[in-house]
Formats: sequence, structure tokens, C-alpha cells
Amino acid sequence: MTQPTPIRRVPGHRPLLLDLFCCAGGAATGYQRAGFDVVGIDIVNRPNYPFTFVRADALDHLAGLIASGEIGRFAAVHTSPPCQAGCALTIGTNKSRGWGREHIQLIPELRTLLDVTGLPYVIEQPNGKAPVRRDVWLCGEMFGLGVLRHRNFELGGWTMPQPVHPKHRGYVRGYRHGVYRDEPYVAPYGAGGGKATVPEMQEAMGITWTDVREELTEAIPPAFSEHIGTGLLTATLGVAA
Repeated sequence: MTQPTPIRRVPGHRPLLLDLFCCAGGAATGYQRAGFDVVGIDIVNRPNYPFTFVRADALDHLAGLIASGEIGRFAAVHTSPPCQAGCALTIGTNKSRGWGREHIQLIPELRTLLDVTGLPYVIEQPNGKAPVRRDVWLCGEMFGLGVLRHRNFELGGWTMPQPVHPKHRGYVRGYRHGVYRDEPYVAPYGAGGGKATVPEMQEAMGITWTDVREELTEAIPPAFSEHIGTGLLTATLGVAA
């Protein structure tokens, strides 16, 4: 088995994590709680992001960090890329190295750049057809949350155990096939039909620093990334975070 890449640490400082496609910081907050400092990158301005934020195209920024050597400041990378078939994106930096071609699927290009960094990384995606490995998958019931929000995590350069998936206590609240169920989980997306209000989404996911519906619907609960971040530090340092 390949040994995990050691986390790069500076004595007296917390390891620095690069958070690509960061949105409002659901993942970042979990990593911060696990023991990382975090820098977030998003193409949309995110004034609610609770840590250092840079507005930029995530792939452009990552390619630039690699080219300049600044990627060496970081210990690990978390990514939550959009998965939109038919999206044409161009990485403007270092086209001569093969990192700047147009493509319709973001994840393979992202993975290529992540592999070049030599850092341990995470690619997070919802269930669906995204081309990611399901190295670990998490559910809100694992953490006693008011959402299910199943998410898959591809782990690059390291591994961690898959936690037990407890039986769900019921269904997600709302209408299904014309029948309304008042169940223990809320749907943190959309509006109407029994879906969660903004205060309900905040409480169910443990996210209090933003009340923007779009940011909440795109977020993962910090409990998920705290679990992943703790596993990352354990795997790369050989001790619990």
C-alpha cells in the first residue's frame, strides 16, 4: 500500500489547507475545527466566508500556485467542484504544460492538477454520475444532524476508514408522490413543498454564519469535513489531530 504523503507543517503553526470552490465555508469550518488554517478560493465573491478568501477561478489559481511554487505553503487541498456536463472552461495559466485545454468535465482536469501538487487532497461530490471514487461517503445521520446530505469523498494520496452508516430514522420532510411526510430530516435545497426554511437549514447543518439560501443549499455540514480533516491529520501524522 502506498504511504500517505506527510503533511507539511511549520513548527508553531497550524497546517494550511487550500479550499477550492469554497462557497460560503461549510467545508472550511470543519477543517478549521479539525486543526487546519484555511484559505478559500471561489469565482464568486463570498463575503460570508469566515476565513481568508481569494476571488479567482479555482483551476487558474491552482495552476498559478503550482507554477510559482507557492503551492508549497499548503499542507493539503480540499475541493468541492461543480459537476456540469457541457461546461467549457479554460485554464489560462501554463497552457504549454497541458493544463489549459478546454473541457466539458471539470473533475479530470482538476485531478490532474491536484496530482501535480504532490499534496494529499479531497474531491467532494454528491451522489450522481460525477467521475469520482467513493473512497469515503458520509451522511448526516452519522453525526446526528437534521439532514441526510449524502456526500462522496475521493481521497488523493491518503486513506481513512469508512464509518458505519446508521439506519435512517425516517424520510426527508416534504411531499413525495403527492403525500406529505412530517419526518425527522429537512431538505436543504429548493423552496416550497415542505422544504426547509433558511433558519431550519442553518440549524440542521450547523451553519450559522450565512443566511443566504444559495450558499446553504451548496454547503456540506462542517461535521463532515471535521471528520475528514481529523482523518487526514491522523493518516499523515500518525497521531490524532
